[in-house]
Amino acid sequence: MPVPVIIDCDPGHDDVFALWLAAGNPAIDLLGVTTVGGNGRLEHTTNNARVALTVAGVDGVPVAAGADKPLRRELTPATWIHGDNALGGPVLPAPTVPLDGRSALELIADLLEGAAEPVTLIPTGPLTNIAMLLEQRPDFREKITEIIWMGGSTGRGNVGAYAEFNAWADPEAADLVVKAGLPFTMVGLNISHQALITEEVIRSIGAIGNETSAFGVELLRFFCAAYDAAEGMPEGPLHDPITVAIAIDRSVATVQRSHLDVETKGEFTSGATAVDLHDMLGKEPNADIAITLDVPKFWLLIREAVANLK
Repeated sequence: MPVPVIIDCDPGHDDVFALWLAAGNPAIDLLGVTTVGGNGRLEHTTNNARVALTVAGVDGVPVAAGADKPLRRELTPATWIHGDNALGGPVLPAPTVPLDGRSALELIADLLEGAAEPVTLIPTGPLTNIAMLLEQRPDFREKITEIIWMGGSTGRGNVGAYAEFNAWADPEAADLVVKAGLPFTMVGLNISHQALITEEVIRSIGAIGNETSAFGVELLRFFCAAYDAAEGMPEGPLHDPITVAIAIDRSVATVQRSHLDVETKGEFTSGATAVDLHDMLGKEPNADIAITLDVPKFWLLIREAVANLK
């Protein structure tokens, strides 16, 4: 049976590929998509989610807008990577996928309530919406199988010295979600930097020859150019789809059970994810930390999903 999934995202180039992987793989039942301010402001991330589904010919999946800013901070969009509209590169078509009238929390609540079995939540942006859900509706905990989050890092970050962007954007929300006690997998920079967008990857996606692949190639070229300019990485890392790949096939990544804390107050480390890989603290493990990626299997899943779309 397909895994029922809700994706909470802030598209973002890599979020688009996460949506496409979920929509194009038969092992996933994509119940709904919610958006959050992160890579771009909420109006952009919400439009971009609708564009991603429109381009791929996906219909019948509700899209709802969520939090436009972090729990206790101001939003700083990642324009240096994703551009002013959070999806730089291609000309964006007007989306035909409608915006649901419900808020993100209302949509998630309705989907969880109506689901025949527990649902996997896959957040690929700041954890603001998920934190608010767990705070406001603790009665839904039993309806959530697990949370697979793209965020954090076991080492250095990409915003300042230690923090990864999604954790840095709303560390209070990340801290709350990690402490909620639900099954939690962290897909951090340490594994996502193994999913490098090589020229061979771009050519193989372009060779699929459908509308989705052509749009995807434009996204990937802009994304790689932005990473090259910002971080000296001409082969950018496609972070977010690894979360969906793990939901499809656990063998795509190795994980280590560890204790995870999120720093919220450090002058130089706010947003850092402190992963106790060597059990120095002697605390109970509370997260699965994704460590290594089966790179060929990951890109095969991406190509197969894109080929199944419009």
